[in-house]
Amino acid sequence: MRDRIDSTLLAALQENAQVTAQELAERLGLSPSQAARRRLRLEASGVIRGYRAELDAEALGLGVQAFVQVQLRNHDSVQSKSFGKLIKAQPEIVSAWSMTGDADLLLRVYCQDLASLNHLIHAILLAHGSVSRVHSQIVMNQLKQDAALPA
Repeated sequence: MRDRIDSTLLAALQENAQVTAQELAERLGLSPSQAARRRLRLEASGVIRGYRAELDAEALGLGVQAFVQVQLRNHDSVQSKSFGKLIKAQPEIVSAWSMTGDADLLLRVYCQDLASLNHLIHAILLAHGSVSRVHSQIVMNQLKQDAALPA
């Protein structure tokens, strides 16, 4: 069971995963060892799945962000698994969701330029036998950055 201190700890780590044990302890009003035990418990329980650096896409030369909706021809398990492997193998596809509605999948992609996005859509996604339709939406401006989860 999580309490207010756990929520504060989770918020602090989402804000800065490199916060020192001493800084975390001060923020929580605990000793460093108590704060570390709470952190370890949240890691062991799977609430904290890992840590990663937040990178700047433009600084990496990834000037195009898009959302790509994919409609499949059929939902045969062999084709679905094959397409799942395909999207996992593409580094440009940073996240994928199975959806209700017109599209079966929603992909979030980052590409260097429009030519790279075009290649991803036509030579990779549409070339897969299970794909019947692809619809892309290019991000013009991200109004809200990916936020921390409510803890």
